[in-house]
Order: sequence, then structure tokens, then C-alpha cells
Amino acid sequence: MSKLRRVAMIGAGLTKFGEHWNLSFRELGTEAAIKAVENSNIDGKEIEAMYIGCMASGRFVGQEHIGALVADQLGLNPIPSTRVEAACASGGLALRTGYLSIASGEHDIVAVGGIEKMTEVTTAEAGFALGGAGDQETELFHGATFPALYALLAKVHMKQFGTTEEQMAAVSVKNHKNAVHNPIAQFRKEISIEQVMKSGYVATPLKLLDCSPISDGAAAVILAEIGLAKKLCENPVEIIGSTHATDSLALTGRKSLTELNATKVASAQLFHQTGLTPKDIDMAEVHDCFSIAEILAIEDIGFFKKGQGGPATEQGKTALDGEIAINPSGGLKGCGHPVGATGVKQAAEMFQQLRGEAGGRQVKEAEIGLTHNVGGSGATCVMHAFRLMENR
Repeated sequence: MSKLRRVAMIGAGLTKFGEHWNLSFRELGTEAAIKAVENSNIDGKEIEAMYIGCMASGRFVGQEHIGALVADQLGLNPIPSTRVEAACASGGLALRTGYLSIASGEHDIVAVGGIEKMTEVTTAEAGFALGGAGDQETELFHGATFPALYALLAKVHMKQFGTTEEQMAAVSVKNHKNAVHNPIAQFRKEISIEQVMKSGYVATPLKLLDCSPISDGAAAVILAEIGLAKKLCENPVEIIGSTHATDSLALTGRKSLTELNATKVASAQLFHQTGLTPKDIDMAEVHDCFSIAEILAIEDIGFFKKGQGGPATEQGKTALDGEIAINPSGGLKGCGHPVGATGVKQAAEMFQQLRGEAGGRQVKEAEIGLTHNVGGSGATCVMHAFRLMENR
């Protein structure tokens, strides 16, 4: 295989995450894209291709063919524009696809976006759409919703390692605290362990405040070949690693219910690819669709030993000023989770953090960041590593 070219982010744009009753699907996507173009100091005509992460627009808003829609709205026809779908990892896989298109030499500048508008349907309809991220025939058809699947993972983890509901609640408390300082976050309000514990069970042991919300929103980043990136951007953020792994769609096919093997494989490949170790990472945006999901992620990536993710969170080791800052944006729980946009939002957070532009949630002296985007109950995992170029 020929040597890949180096790739960097030169701009990022985000809408506010939340319930957007007065903005359409296409308006959200357009807003994020225009902000990313303006932030990158290009006029948009230099963009050679687009990759758009979107999970379920057909079920949520009745609109398919998203690639062509976005190109049309931005006046960028006839460039190639592709929708990328990998359930909740759609945004992360769109980023990887855009990265590879430049790394391979096919393009020099591309736009990567992620979008979902989930509030146009009822909660039951949204749950059914999200259930398609798992095995519809063997899980959803029999009543195993996504909260139920992650509740099963939580129960097994609790039984095997002694993880407590309070430790899972600490994930939500920490992420809400971070989200207070994020202007695009859906929930900019701190919560307490007691509030989480009293919020009512959705699927035992997961309570309402252990779960990420239904959200609308969009995110976009502009990628460029490293030489161009240095010319166009004073401090580009290089993507120094990109990996993608899969696992059984249904939990019944998994070797273990206390780990997500796709995460373990993708992270091992990422560390091999970059020459880094978990100790080299200063901050990470991980996929906390449920509080137990963050605990699994920080263990499977290798930040903490298996079974120690809960205690580490409870002890403040994953706070902004802890051993490693986990989800400085507020994560899916505090910032919100418009599923197709999440993976791109994670990259945008790395762009802001590594350039020192994250305001009250800024991770001090952060040099290397990591993103971890999961589809379904762990059947897909996409990971990226980043560092600031600083005129390298």
C-alpha cells in the first residue's frame, strides 16, 4: 500500500444542539456548513467533494438522497457528495471517508458534515428508528430497545466488577458540568448524583438522566491536504490516525458483554498506527449514549483497567482537570446526540480544544486528542487521533 498523505482540519462549524422547531433539516445542515467554510477562510468553491453522516433521515423527516440535497443547498453542484451511514457512528465514518479521500490523493480539500433532525416524530417513532441500529429482527422485534440493550450491558458489568448506579450517575453529572460551558450544548445545567438517582428508570439500572436525549443539530469540518492546510490556516489540526472496526450486530453474537470488541480493535489499531499509548492522550470525546457506554469506552480504549472505569469517574479522574479529560464538550449526554452529527461534532471539539478556543471547558495544555464514535450497541466503532500543527 502506498504511503498516505497527511490530512488536517482547517475549519469547523456547529449549530446549537437541541429541539429546533423553527429550523428544517436542510437549514440545519446549511448553517453548519456555512460556518465551517467561514471558519476555514475559503470561499467554498475550493471544496472538491463532500461526505455527509446521516443515520435515519427517511424515518425522521422523510428525506433520503442527502448527499445531493446538501450539495444543491450549498450551490456546490456538480461536485461528488455522498451520504455515509453507520447508525450513530455515521458522522465518524463520514470523517474517516473524507480523510481517506485526501490521504489517498483523490482530493485536496473536502467538506465533512453530520446532521440529524429527530424531533419531527414521536418518541415512540424515534425509538423505532434508533432500534434499527441494532438487529431489528432478533432484538427490536422482540422488544429489546436500545436502553434495554445497554441496560443489559450495565447489569453484567455491575455483577462482574461491582460497578454501581452511583458511579454511572457520576458520568452524567460530569458531562452536564462540562456542557455548561459549551454554547451549542442542549443541556447547559449542572445536575447532581441525587437527581440522576431519582430521575426514574427507563430500563433498569439505567435511569432517565443516564440516557442521551433526542436531539436536532448539525456539524461540519473542512479537511485539507497538509501542505494546503498550512497555507490556508494558521494553526491547522492534523488527523494523525483513523481506524474503523465492526462486531456482531446483535448482542447474542458477542464474545463478552463487559466490553465492546470493535472499540478494543479500533483503539489498538489507532495506537499502532500513531505510535501512541493511552497515556499520551490528553483528552477524548467518547460515545456516551448511556452512562455505562462511557465507562465501557474508557476501559476498552485502555485509559483505565477493566472494571475501574466506574471508580475512576467517581473519583474525578475523567474531569476536565483529571488524569484524562473525557467528553469536555459535555458528550452525547450533556451536549446532545443528533445521531448523524455526533461524530463530526467530536472532531469539531478537538479542533477548538487543540487551538485553545474552547472557553470555560478548555483542557489545559492539551496536545493530543482522541475521538470514539460508536454505532448501535457497539457493532461499529470509528476512532481518530488529532494534534495541533503549530506551523510544523
